[in-house]
Amino acid sequence: MNPRPMQTEAPTTYTLPPIQHGFDLTQDQQMIRDTVREFALAEVAPLAHEIDEEHRFPVETWRKIVDMGLPGIPFPEEYGGSNGGTLAYCLAVEEISRVCGSTGLTLAAHVSLGTFPIYKWGSEKLRKAYVPKLIAGEYMGAYGLTEPNAGSDSGGTQTTARLVGDQYVLNGAKCFITNANHAGTFICTAVTHPELGPKGISAFVVPRDTPGFRVEPGEEKLGMRGSDWASLVFQDAKIPRDHLLGPEGEGFKTFMKTLEGGRISIGALSLGIAQGALDVSLKYAQEREAFGKPLSDQQAVQFKLANMALDIEAARHLVYHAARLKDADQPYGREAAMAKLLASEAAMRCTYDAIQIHGGYGYSREYPVERMWRDAKLCVIGEGTSEIQRIIIARSLLRGGARA
Repeated sequence: MNPRPMQTEAPTTYTLPPIQHGFDLTQDQQMIRDTVREFALAEVAPLAHEIDEEHRFPVETWRKIVDMGLPGIPFPEEYGGSNGGTLAYCLAVEEISRVCGSTGLTLAAHVSLGTFPIYKWGSEKLRKAYVPKLIAGEYMGAYGLTEPNAGSDSGGTQTTARLVGDQYVLNGAKCFITNANHAGTFICTAVTHPELGPKGISAFVVPRDTPGFRVEPGEEKLGMRGSDWASLVFQDAKIPRDHLLGPEGEGFKTFMKTLEGGRISIGALSLGIAQGALDVSLKYAQEREAFGKPLSDQQAVQFKLANMALDIEAARHLVYHAARLKDADQPYGREAAMAKLLASEAAMRCTYDAIQIHGGYGYSREYPVERMWRDAKLCVIGEGTSEIQRIIIARSLLRGGARA
């Protein structure tokens, strides 16, 4: 028999190999990446197993993330941000997700879905009222699109909003809403003109203390169990007319553009999970022996490691490219879909192979790879399934052709 390698430290406190890739990062971007990486190893990794097992949102970690200024990376200084850009923000999401997908998802949803739409499409009054507080962590942000009968078919939204005097009255429900139990603001869609289909959907900023609005417990999850989610219920919920986000009837368009940016962050989240799976697999393969030699000397294991590295490198190029396009104010919808699709499916392959490399121990909860696999599954569903990403890419090709 070949015993497993002796554990000298908990699997969630492993050290990671030095980052070798350059990808033409600026000094500021490298500094953000390295700083967040050190923070993730010191503060996030030790809690990753615990919060997954206990289905617990790590309030203490979120406070530290806010204190580091990570929610403000992509936003201008005038709102309390650091004007670091989308790529720098994605580097932060990637490094946190490398050790804990749940915590990476919390940051990604707060920034890309809970804050960005208000900054991009809100009136100056809404921006000043909410964006600085979201960046400073006074509020957590959430994004309400999915409904019990409207998932991928987001144009089938059934929640309604009726204008009565200077207030909108909302009725309906949302489900699977990340950060909902801890959020202070919610960005939600509702139908204002049913006869117009998707063109009759509007978007709103809903404060948590809105009369007629409540948050209800969400279902238990397969993965991302340290990330919070819940359902939203509107029963004659009344919000001020000036909390309309963008023009009336353009909520569907606003949300689709929001998801384009969100897909880049989910690509970064997926990338981090995949890289984390490779990190621990390399370490295990070099320490574990089978058939009289280290696993890393077995060709079957080497092939798996090589395929993981190949997937990760390709995904990293696409994610960083999409982020740079967004930073340059260039069209990035197709590239965001490609990045999210490739990175999320790469995360599924990498975590699957990581379990195979670990064998029976990979199937146990003593090692982090089974958690990584469960976490990765959300990435091929959330913010547009893999099938939806392929539809987006194909429609872009048929509409505009292949870009050289």
